[in-house]
Parts: sequence; structure tokens; C-alpha cells
Amino acid sequence: MRYLICFLLFLSNLLAAIAQPAFITDSLDAYIQREMQRWQIPGLAIAVVKDGKVVVSKGYGERVNGKPEKVNEYTLFQIASNSKAFTGTALAMLDSEKRLKLDEKVTTYLPYFKLNNPAYTDMCSVRDLLCHRIGLQTFQGDFLNWGSTLTRKQIIEKLGQTPEKFPFRYTYGYCNAAYITAGEIIPAITDTSWDDFLKYRFFNPMGMVHTNTRYLEMVNDTNACKPHTLVKEQIQIIPLANIDNMGPSASIQSCVADMSKWLLLQLNNGKYNGKQLIAAETIRETRKSAMVVNDSWGGLFKTRHFITYGLGWRSYDYENRRVFEHSGGANGFVTKTELIPEENLGVIVYTNTDANSLYDALCKQVIEAYLNVPYRNLSAVYYNSGVNSRKAEQEKLARWDSLAARKPKLPLKVDEYTGTFSNSFYGKVWVKNEKGILKLYFENHSQNVGTIKYIGNNEFVCYYSDLTCGVEPIKFNIIGGNINGITVKVNDFIDFLSYDFEKMKN
Repeated sequence: MRYLICFLLFLSNLLAAIAQPAFITDSLDAYIQREMQRWQIPGLAIAVVKDGKVVVSKGYGERVNGKPEKVNEYTLFQIASNSKAFTGTALAMLDSEKRLKLDEKVTTYLPYFKLNNPAYTDMCSVRDLLCHRIGLQTFQGDFLNWGSTLTRKQIIEKLGQTPEKFPFRYTYGYCNAAYITAGEIIPAITDTSWDDFLKYRFFNPMGMVHTNTRYLEMVNDTNACKPHTLVKEQIQIIPLANIDNMGPSASIQSCVADMSKWLLLQLNNGKYNGKQLIAAETIRETRKSAMVVNDSWGGLFKTRHFITYGLGWRSYDYENRRVFEHSGGANGFVTKTELIPEENLGVIVYTNTDANSLYDALCKQVIEAYLNVPYRNLSAVYYNSGVNSRKAEQEKLARWDSLAARKPKLPLKVDEYTGTFSNSFYGKVWVKNEKGILKLYFENHSQNVGTIKYIGNNEFVCYYSDLTCGVEPIKFNIIGGNINGITVKVNDFIDFLSYDFEKMKN
């Protein structure tokens, strides 16, 4: 009998392997290794789940560029906004348990919560937070929030000082602070932190022993990736961002071996290893479209017609199937999760550089293989579509470097540019003269220092020590020959907006 059972298991696994498309069984390794070189990606991990089985779970390349330690299926990455599906699911669970109502006002649970517009505060429900429809522009406020020293509560309080760009529920605006707010409802009604709620309701029951939500746990993990970015087309290691304060919006760190279990649970309507850990109706609730992201006709994916957002999941249609997905981007990491319940298919791809699109292209390459779409190298298509913009960006940076190297004479004395500058939303920044070089310091980002260089024609450029912030123009506002303020901008990867700071009087 024992031999019969072993044989049947062997036969089942053999048939499952035969059922996979040739791209998975014959071409995946070569494809990934080739495309990693194209994009200069040090390390990548992928998992594919199909019909209740993990058919791929492995790593490629290096945890740290140029070092011998290899990425495997247990290697940790910051998965950033892939965390949102856990937060949305947690709150949907609490709704199903009658401990909160998704359509109840946020102030019922967090009396201190407020938006800039009092009418918006009065209307804002938990669901509004989770589907990005509270009137803010995408990434608005992350100039302050991302990697800052503010606590989660302080970030929530700052929402009251963030002027809305749009009418309430009028348009989609991706908002990390809204997810932080939603996550902080959990301790308000359960006396359990968001971090512990995920640990005891998700991670532990599924045996996700490598997954965590804390910066120091990743710092101390011996099988964790270092983050990387590209500087002048050269790969560079950067510091790991401490985003504990972003918690419910972004702070999970995990590996593909653990997250394949999350895929299995999702594709089995909340059941894992025979146990119903999440009610099927709760899973369905998280996937309901609550906000239109955009209409999406034509282009590279010609059978995709819409993108919507639910509770931590985006969804779109492709080849007559409904796809649920999310991406994540942190300093030195970009990651992706995609699910097609109708095909019982899930894919995750994690990379340890933030300067690539392979994380997205590879997910879709796998999906197209399973859907029998004629092969096209999506990674190459993505890469080639960005050649001109990357070239223009490098030419712009080279021009700024060249102009700054000439050291043109400042229009005013160097000390005229120094001082304390204040913004009602962000707080303070300081411009200091350090041996003739202007330096920019931030009240809430002590790890980031800007070096301000004059390039002529009253134009300045700021080179940030935090490479994720990029190299961006900075404007000194002059009235009557005196500087009365500065306008500061960081990389669009963090925040699309610029921020005005008024010079404070001594």
C-alpha cells in the first residue's frame, strides 16, 4: 500500500510537470539569466503556483552585487506595497467578524483622524482609505513619509495638513498614508499591532517563518538581499531603507518560498493545508472593484480594457480572464504579485534593484505562456521602449555635471543662500555653507543630505546622498535681491510633487 501511495504521488507530480508550458519547463532559467544581464539585476527570485502546486520556487544571481552569496527561494526582499493586500485582507476579516465595518467612518475608530477638508473627513470610510479615493494625488506626501523619522500616528496626523488635489471619491490617487491609517485601526479595535496581527493571523498559520515586518529583522537576517540601484548606468549598493513607519502600506519583508503559500491560500479561496484560514467571502470582498484606476485600451496588452482597485489588489482583464495583481517598490527593490483565479495560477517576482522592469515583464511572460499567447520577449519590449527616455535622462545628468564642474559664479554671496526654511506640511530644512559648498539638511530625514550645485542662469541642482531621491533641480526664490524661500523636489519614484519652503527670520 505504501508503495502504491508513493507511486501515485510520483505520477501526480509527473503529470503536473508535463502539464506546464515549455517556457516553464525548458526556457525559464535561460530567459531569466539572459534578461537579468540586460537589466543589470544582481539578484532575482520567482515562484509560480499552478493548480494547487508550487511548480517554480527558486532564486537567481547574487544577494549582493559582486559577492559569492547566491539568491535562493528563502532569500529576503523588501516587498513594499505588496504588503497592502495583507492590510486590506486583515480589515476585511475584521469586517466579517463584526469587529468593524468597512463602510463606517474612519473617525469612529480613530477619533484623531482628519483630512485637510473637514467635509472629506466626515465622509471618509475605511473602504475609502483602502481603495485610494480620498482626494490626494498619487504618492502625494511621500516626500515626508517615506523613510522618515515620523511615527505611524504622526504620518496620519499630517494627512490633516495635506491639501487635497481632487474632489472626494472623484479619481484614483495612490496613497500610502491612507493605508497606514487603515492599518492603525487594527490596534485601535483589537489591542494588537498591525505587525502582530499579520504574524498571528497570517504568517504563523501558514508557516511563513522567514517573513517579517521590521527593519532590524532584515538587517540581521543572514540570507537577505542588499538593495541596489543604477547610477550613471552602473549598479550600486545602497543602504536598506528603514520603512517601519510605513508598516501597513509597505513594510513586509519576505521570500518567494513563503509568499508562494500566500498564493496557494489566495487561489484556494482562503484555505491553506486543508484549513480555512480566511473566509471565502472575505477573499471575494478584497477583490471587488471599488475604484477605477484607468481605462486601458490597446497598447502592449491589447486584450486589457480596464484597471480597477479593491482592498489591496488591482485588477484587470486579459485574454478573457480576470487578473489580480500588485507591485511594490522600495529603495533598491521592485517586486510583483499576479493571480488568475480562473486559471488557478499565481506568479511572484522579486528583484534587488529598483532600476528594472523585468519584475513586471517576467510575471506577464509567465502568464502569457500559460494562456498560450504567441511568444514575444516582453522583457526586451519593455527595455527597448525605455531606451530613449534613459538616454535623455543620462544626457541631462551629464549636462548638469558639466555645467556644475565649470563652477560658475553665484549671483549672490554664498551665505545669502543659507538659513532655515519651513514648510507647514513637511517641517524644516536647513541650507548650510560648508567650505563654500551649499548643503541641504532635512528635519525628518537625517540620513539624507543634499549637495546643491549652481549650474548658471540662476539654476541649481541638488545631488542627494540618498540615491533613491535622485538628482533634481532646486529653486531659490528671490524677491528684491533677497532669498525668501526654496522649492525642493525628489525623484518621482517617491513623490511627483515639489514642495515650497519659506525662509524663516532669525
